[in-house]
Amino acid sequence: MRVVIVGGGFAGYNAAKALLKTVSDDTEIVVLNPTDYFLYLPLLPEVAAGILEPRRISVSIPGTLPGVRLVLGTAKSVDFEGRSVRYADPEDREHRLGYDRLVLAAGSVNKLLPIPGVPEHAHGFRGLPEALYLRDHITRQVELAASAEDPAERDARCTFVVVGAGYTGTEVAAQGPAFTAALAARHPELDGQRFRWLLLDVAERVLPELDRRLGTTADEVLRSRDVEVLMRTSVDNADEKGVTLTSGESVPTRTLVWCVGVRPDPLIADLGLETAKGRLVVTAQLNVPGRRDVYACGDAAAVPDLTRPGEYTPMTAQHAERQGKLAGRNVAASLGHGSHRTYRHHDLGFVVDLGGHQAAANPLHIPLSGLAAKAVTRGYHLLAMPGNRLRTATDWALEAVSKRQTVQLGLVRSAAVPLDTDSPELPSRR
Repeated sequence: MRVVIVGGGFAGYNAAKALLKTVSDDTEIVVLNPTDYFLYLPLLPEVAAGILEPRRISVSIPGTLPGVRLVLGTAKSVDFEGRSVRYADPEDREHRLGYDRLVLAAGSVNKLLPIPGVPEHAHGFRGLPEALYLRDHITRQVELAASAEDPAERDARCTFVVVGAGYTGTEVAAQGPAFTAALAARHPELDGQRFRWLLLDVAERVLPELDRRLGTTADEVLRSRDVEVLMRTSVDNADEKGVTLTSGESVPTRTLVWCVGVRPDPLIADLGLETAKGRLVVTAQLNVPGRRDVYACGDAAAVPDLTRPGEYTPMTAQHAERQGKLAGRNVAASLGHGSHRTYRHHDLGFVVDLGGHQAAANPLHIPLSGLAAKAVTRGYHLLAMPGNRLRTATDWALEAVSKRQTVQLGLVRSAAVPLDTDSPELPSRR
């Protein structure tokens, strides 16, 4: 008996973990994933800002899920009648993987909007390649600014535009000023140079999906760091020299960070099954209607929200993690281990790290800010991470008592992470 799980993000990883605890030894559990690690996506902005090393948030799948077989590859299609998944390995060779039960947890990819110049000139932010590239790119821009003789070029290289005031965009913009200040401190040529950070969103306020008080806290922290928070504003067009905003303002810049949102993995649209808002329709037991051997969870699945009749659960890590656990248990139930359960979950609150000593959090819907929110936020992340907790905490301690490391790694070229590429690291975020 073989269970194949497509995706190793929050949903897929936890589905495999739940299966390990419930099925017998004669059941083979296979995770098909482009990388050999689970990416703890909420801390990705801290990698981009040079606070955490990338391996801290990259948790080995075979190392933490002994008994699970990892297959490196990207799913291309599913033959439901033949019960097999066609996939391409990292060397672009095609293979087929048979299954008795299938869990589709393929996650999500960058959401692109039809804005001229954005796919070519913006930087996405969905995985380690993007975070490492952005860290190198910002470092490079500051160093090029230090050697620039033209004041206009220097100003453009010291201007950074972030689009999207949701979780990721807000955290990137909040971490940005301290990172560029640390970089500039190494270059006396930049004494007195203005570093400009802009955060744009078509919404009316920062963190529109959260409690208004949390959004207000985040907005105040951003403005206290001189981040220009421009609501009801987006990018009209972009080129290699800058962006034009929907307000008509032209902003010379070499850095456009795209954090607008996500959409389900393109695999879902090609399955020929019913979808809702691009997500695969499933029952409250996470089973695909008419396919008793197929389950789906996380960002790829439109899971009925039983706490809000008629709606689907949001695309968040909190839901993906819990849906993954339930999918694993229900797959086990279909194999004779336990009974099926329905998915019902009230969110337990949210945490947003704003860098420095600041955060916004509402654990159990109690709004917090400042040091209390910071302690809750970091405590939550350490508890939620499936590994590398001590190393992550050590990096945080070192960041508090020592200077930030600010060298270019030179590991990723821009062509390796274009915005219109479907990143292989696709766990949910939020």
